[in-house]
Amino acid sequence: MKKYLLGIDIGTSACKAAAFRYDGTVAAAASAEYPVFYPKEGWAEQDPDDWWQGVCRAVKQIMASGNIKAEEIAGIGVDGQSWSAVAVDSLGKVLTRNPIWMDTRAQSICDRLNREIGAEEIFAVAGNSLQPSYTTAKILWYQENLPEIYQRIDTILQCNSFIVYRLTGQKTMDKSQGYGLHCFDMRKGEWDEEMRTKLGIPRSFLSEIRECCEVVGTVTPEAAELTSLTTGIPVVAGGLDAACGTLGAGVVASGETQEQGGQAGGMSICLDSYRADPRLILSYHAVPGKWLLQGGTTGGGGTMRWFEREFADYERMTAEETGAASLAQLNVIAEQIPAGSDGLTFLPYMSGERSPIWDPNAKGVFYGVDFSKTKGHFVRAIMEGVAFSLRHNLEVAEAGDAPVDELMAVGGAANSLLWTQMKADITGKPVKVPASDIATTLGAAILAGVGVGIYSDCEEAAAKVIQITRTHQPDPANQAIYDRGYQIYLELYQQLKDVMKKQGDEKDG
Repeated sequence: MKKYLLGIDIGTSACKAAAFRYDGTVAAAASAEYPVFYPKEGWAEQDPDDWWQGVCRAVKQIMASGNIKAEEIAGIGVDGQSWSAVAVDSLGKVLTRNPIWMDTRAQSICDRLNREIGAEEIFAVAGNSLQPSYTTAKILWYQENLPEIYQRIDTILQCNSFIVYRLTGQKTMDKSQGYGLHCFDMRKGEWDEEMRTKLGIPRSFLSEIRECCEVVGTVTPEAAELTSLTTGIPVVAGGLDAACGTLGAGVVASGETQEQGGQAGGMSICLDSYRADPRLILSYHAVPGKWLLQGGTTGGGGTMRWFEREFADYERMTAEETGAASLAQLNVIAEQIPAGSDGLTFLPYMSGERSPIWDPNAKGVFYGVDFSKTKGHFVRAIMEGVAFSLRHNLEVAEAGDAPVDELMAVGGAANSLLWTQMKADITGKPVKVPASDIATTLGAAILAGVGVGIYSDCEEAAAKVIQITRTHQPDPANQAIYDRGYQIYLELYQQLKDVMKKQGDEKDG
């Protein structure tokens, strides 16, 4: 008897897998970490085979728990990080490491194409400005810098479609990930052949576009052996992690908004019509017939993971003694610092920055350091800086006629009551928290459930499985403090951006 839906989330730091009952509760879950490589400044790479090995480990762990039998799984959904360019040959072999969403090496290619084709013409088709972090420029970077590998490319896959291929042997492209390529018509949801030709992307590199909830294949014998699954389990096309996280947060109607607190930060506003803004990001939702207007930043929860890795030796040493994880201890010392961090301000531009400033030269900055500042000040300033970047994106969206009334928070950062309250105070919007750790994986599983007929559609599934665990209301007293801090945050970048560009140009030269 089929009892479960399997969701697989290919994040930046780890793969998460979970078996869900049809009511959305978790029957078993596991994760597997893998590295990010930073071989040069502006480069950020992962090995797609590491993703697959992580999937195999995580799914095997779920099966080995004894609570889940593979034959009880009704369907599988896979989501993944944005803007991959996984180059595989005709046999499906990965030809090179994949530049991930924070990689900005292809800036000069974007500059040239925006001049030669015209930035406005590209935007008119794609609904997104041409930036180095998108898939388009990465493909052309392969052509210019790895010509021998480029000649061997059979298909360019996205993160989730690569895992779907490993599971099923089918090379696909789901609609929510189409926005990574600027020959994808964001109004029609199909390839634009004229723009594809102008960009110089071979048609053979592009798979046919499928709906996110569409069954595209079944688990092969080889994949079954490697994962402990059984052959024949249906697998849907899956989708973008932000789209699946948005679905898993219950955001299915126009105007509803997800706030993301994973490795990256940002927000996703559900729309029922095309509404592009060159300062933001537009994709299709995993929900058919809907779009997502997104703000995507490089400095989300990853900023805290960076700080913990580099500056939390003491907290790691005392974790066993205190019973509190190092990140939880950092949260406690930040809580002791007043709102505004006594004037310490952080720009969370740790790998350049995406929306709304689109500046690959942007750098992380602490401003206001003096002898009175403690570790707690730095931790709190990091949290506030990430929340300021969220507010910046929301303000741009609202100025472009995409109003937001409340936020649905997902990702690991939503487990911090302090950080979530900050986001409510800084944005001035109530923040609701569903089961935040598993929202993205749940969204992938929901797509599988729709694909195999467990749910009639995404709207029915969300109504059945999404539960709100807590709500944060903005604190008016803190809002006034943060309004002043936010203006400093904005002004700091304006004052420093020329310095950042000069430094970037000198390194490029």
